[in-house]
Amino acid sequence: MQFYCESLTEYKRLKTREVKIGNLLLGNGHPVRVQTMTTTDTMDTLATVEQAIRCIEAGAELVRITAPSKKEAENLLNIKNEIRKRGYSTPLVADIHFTPNAAEIAAAIVEKVRVNPGNYVDKKKFEQIEYTDAEYVEEIERIKERFTPLVKICKEHGTAMRIGTNHGSLSDRIMSRYGDTAIGMVESAMEFLRIARGEDYHNIILSMKSSNPLVMVQAYRLLINHMMEEFGECYPLHLGVTEAGDGEDGRIKSAIGIGTLLDDGIGDTIRVSLTEDPEFEIPVCLDLVKEYTAYAPSTMDHSLVFNGTLPYSPFEYKKRETFSISNIGGKHVPVVVADFMQAQSIVHTDLQAIGYTYNEITDKWNIGDAAADYIYTANKLVDFALPGTLKVICDHKVWVNVADKEKYFPLFQSDEYMADNEKAIMNFIAVDAIKVSDAFVQKIKNDSSVVLCIYSSAENHMQSVRSFIIRLMKEVIKCPVIISVESHHTTIDEQLIHFSSQSGALFLDGMGDGIWLINDPSKLTNQKVSGRTYLETKNNHQFINNTSFSILQAVRTRISKTEYISCPSCGRTLFELQETTAKIRAVTNHLKGLKIAIMGCIVNGPGEMADADFGYVGSGVGKITLYRGKEVVKRNIDSAIAVDELINLLKESGVWIEA
Repeated sequence: MQFYCESLTEYKRLKTREVKIGNLLLGNGHPVRVQTMTTTDTMDTLATVEQAIRCIEAGAELVRITAPSKKEAENLLNIKNEIRKRGYSTPLVADIHFTPNAAEIAAAIVEKVRVNPGNYVDKKKFEQIEYTDAEYVEEIERIKERFTPLVKICKEHGTAMRIGTNHGSLSDRIMSRYGDTAIGMVESAMEFLRIARGEDYHNIILSMKSSNPLVMVQAYRLLINHMMEEFGECYPLHLGVTEAGDGEDGRIKSAIGIGTLLDDGIGDTIRVSLTEDPEFEIPVCLDLVKEYTAYAPSTMDHSLVFNGTLPYSPFEYKKRETFSISNIGGKHVPVVVADFMQAQSIVHTDLQAIGYTYNEITDKWNIGDAAADYIYTANKLVDFALPGTLKVICDHKVWVNVADKEKYFPLFQSDEYMADNEKAIMNFIAVDAIKVSDAFVQKIKNDSSVVLCIYSSAENHMQSVRSFIIRLMKEVIKCPVIISVESHHTTIDEQLIHFSSQSGALFLDGMGDGIWLINDPSKLTNQKVSGRTYLETKNNHQFINNTSFSILQAVRTRISKTEYISCPSCGRTLFELQETTAKIRAVTNHLKGLKIAIMGCIVNGPGEMADADFGYVGSGVGKITLYRGKEVVKRNIDSAIAVDELINLLKESGVWIEA
């Protein structure tokens, strides 16, 4: 059974149980709720109250506060009382990891507690232990004995609970049986859910978070599938990508993971985890939710009806099989198309924005790691010698008169392709996914020169494009596909979210051989993103190019830069996270393909950075511990010299190169 959403062809919310969190209703068709988490010391009552209020006024409908020990859990009462005294009724959530007694205290105070099944009773020591079936059952009984008291307290006080699985903090017991997998994440949560259901407690929300959007999406889909098969119902889902980072990368990674699920009607509450002040997370959440609340089912196109089983598994990644033509399709990494449709003219300095720098003295081009593969010029030609790796796509009527047909390739509209027009050795065809004729599908079936550039005029863009690609798969049509997304939004954040969610979802299902992003820079407003101002009417090509490569990096299909797994900071953080992240970025951002984790404390440390090559983790006030993979290499380094020590570790490990 492949069920994980209500519909693959139209926007329809997944039906979930209704949960009450204080005065807030969640699930069962209620609006998708947005939330964040404070970064202050929980023992600093005033600072926590004031930050929580800033988040509430920014639009947060739930505010989470860390409670790593009994004293912080007890102080939640002072924080709650002061927030209520100031006139705010927003529900508060206690974040618990290793301390069941803190959870039991908090459950009698705040409206919701979050527990992590990976470290609430079980431990994470990165030890591979073999369990017999009998020993495994004994461990489940031990969990039941330790977890049930919290369930009873929550039931008594009407407190909601989130069972929040994190990919990086799966227990050694789960890892021993299921490995580092999405199904392991699901089973980790299901064990706790079964115990709660056994106590007739249902005020539960679940989450399946990972710093890798692909793992995150697969885990949520599997969780839904397993809940429906075992219980015949689904509990509300809290969506989030852990340790997404800051700036554009954090927004892109979050939008891909969260947006992919929201597109299929999955998700009842979201949190965007950015390495920024928590109130800055809320506008990104609101932009994400707005993408889907704007859908009007009565106006959406449902002409593409999907029947039968999927020709791919939504629970595991496998790239769609395509033939290879030039550098597109087959085993090639996805290509990037730079859109110069609106440019009045094109000169060699324009190519700097898409990764190519011309040196007049040597008469040579310098090609960057994030250099576009194709440039679309529409009805224009380029009158200078292009870099050897860059090729041109132009409108068919222009291409007909081009002399250099090894460098230039035509873009057909579907009706032009159907007509008896001159063809090239490689032919790009612009296809609206909801306006495809049977005759067109039959004509491309055996044409090994075709590259489809698929977009959609339907409101549910992603679903309609996916439906068409499913049709191609069912009819065994193997031409490569370039995913084309156009944004009409007026802010950078909105465009990042739109581009990322609409294209990223398709790449996560293995359906893309290229990406082509389009916008109208004249409609963009200048704005600050993470302290950086973009004047997009001037730098739009660079923005689009960077976004294209960042999306491909986030879906792990084309690596072009260093990747940072950075936690969003909280009351447990043991150093200045934003400043340190910026400092590490500044000295390592040239190390293409390296994954570096920057973690505020030991809770989010070894677990959430399990996907990283190197880790920089707070281990005490002003103290840092460095990791190589899961191995501790240097302990309790003074934070003043820790960045230099990280560089030394990279050098010792043979991965350092000079910038």
